[in-house]
Amino acid sequence: MKNLKTLLFIMLMSGLCLTAQNKNTKKADKEFARFEYVDAAESYKKLIDKGDASPYVYGQLAECYYNIFNTVEAEKWYAKALESNDNPEMIYKYSEMLKANGKYEESNKQMEKFASMRPSDNRATAFRKNPNYLPKILEQGKKFNVQDAGFNTAQSEFGGVEYDGKLYITSARNDNRKNYGWNEQPFLDIYSLTKNTDGSYGTATLMNNKINTKYHEGLVSFSPDGKTMYFSRESYFEKDFEKDSLSKVRYSQLYLFKATKLGDDWDTVESLAVNSENYSVKNPSVSADGSTLYFSSNMPGGYGNFDIYKASINDDGTLGEPENLGQKVNTEGQEMFPYSSSNNTLYFSSNGHLGLGGLDVFYTKLIDGKLAPVRNIGIPINSNGDDFAFTINEETEEGFVSSNRDGGQGSDDVYAFKKLQPLCDVLITATVLDDKTREPLNGASVSLFDADGNKVVTKTTNKQGVVEFIVECEKDSELEVVMEDFESKKVPVKGTNDEEVDVQISLEPIEKIMTPDEIVLNPIYF
Repeated sequence: MKNLKTLLFIMLMSGLCLTAQNKNTKKADKEFARFEYVDAAESYKKLIDKGDASPYVYGQLAECYYNIFNTVEAEKWYAKALESNDNPEMIYKYSEMLKANGKYEESNKQMEKFASMRPSDNRATAFRKNPNYLPKILEQGKKFNVQDAGFNTAQSEFGGVEYDGKLYITSARNDNRKNYGWNEQPFLDIYSLTKNTDGSYGTATLMNNKINTKYHEGLVSFSPDGKTMYFSRESYFEKDFEKDSLSKVRYSQLYLFKATKLGDDWDTVESLAVNSENYSVKNPSVSADGSTLYFSSNMPGGYGNFDIYKASINDDGTLGEPENLGQKVNTEGQEMFPYSSSNNTLYFSSNGHLGLGGLDVFYTKLIDGKLAPVRNIGIPINSNGDDFAFTINEETEEGFVSSNRDGGQGSDDVYAFKKLQPLCDVLITATVLDDKTREPLNGASVSLFDADGNKVVTKTTNKQGVVEFIVECEKDSELEVVMEDFESKKVPVKGTNDEEVDVQISLEPIEKIMTPDEIVLNPIYF
């Protein structure tokens, strides 16, 4: 979804230029500046074919493929560009592409290089702290059943917000729109679909022209009473854009709008005061109680390209001051597509936190006014591609996620899912020791009990005296340890949202008391 990621974000790409531009690259550079990455890639490739290659051309070509998520070509040209360049951000993107192509060891080598160049970068510190994160993500178990939603086309579809019996998505399937040079697909519109009795969805219906324009429209979110719909749209509609005096390219932003329900349709579309011609705001999500609007923005003062913010929704419908969610959520990379569920879990997508490649879905939860640790939601929600626009009904445990993973119908597709297991779990690592010698005890029997006193499972410690259990977050539990010649012991384990909990249990050896009747004679051989 690299194409739609910025297709809905409309932002200038950071300059990863390796050498100065020249007259030979003028045409390709102009196409690149217009976000026409398909045409720009062809133009840069022609320069290479003519012998006009340079580190700059290689880098620009890699950027083109990165933005249309052609991971194989992006990897190839990043490698070529980096033969004579050590730009840290390009190294990070190269690592992303290697990971997206399943080359995890090579990706980690590039991350090591990136971390040595940017040691204070949150992405670097997270990697250095947990360099073996990939097996943990892959081995944590499949907690969801994921399948094609059944209404995807060869064009891009993403989103998936259900309200009042309808599903709302964003799609490039409208052939009456002009094609966007980024990916040569039509501009995006918002559609609604009605769910049939058999669980399938009917024909996608284009929303009215008060909502959809000839420009891009993005994801939607509804107020709890269903009277207000929030959505994003290009600022061209407001006639807000900047024009580059040299390239003549017009740069728009993404704005947030709200529409009011009138009868069975939507009207009275208003631009929100948080909008600015200097930055974009997008991906709205209203909290379950209707008091807060979450969104993503590249406004000044953030930690990365796009960060996740929240703003209070006042009684009169206006918004309070935007508040950045901080470095626990936001990184120097991209954090987007927030979704606040009914149990106050915040889901979002990021390429800055440790993941499988491209954008991954992560989640955290507000507990006692503080955010719990950010966790990767794991496979199969996440893949080697871009995974985003996650929404879930916490009561039915069903929802939608969008992805450009292999095997889809188009560049981005909507997938329906069903949660199979509790999402949040904690790894309890218990180490059993001899209290006197402090040596680990091999073969100790350790039983896990739930909060109601029910025995869940029993395991035996290994040579290191270690045994591991997986428990659900925030659930109290208890461990009972039994071993011959030692006093048994019970240890409570407090429920938590931490990813791992270490418990050390020391057992007292039983002292044997010798009585006068207990005389042991050595054998006598006659």
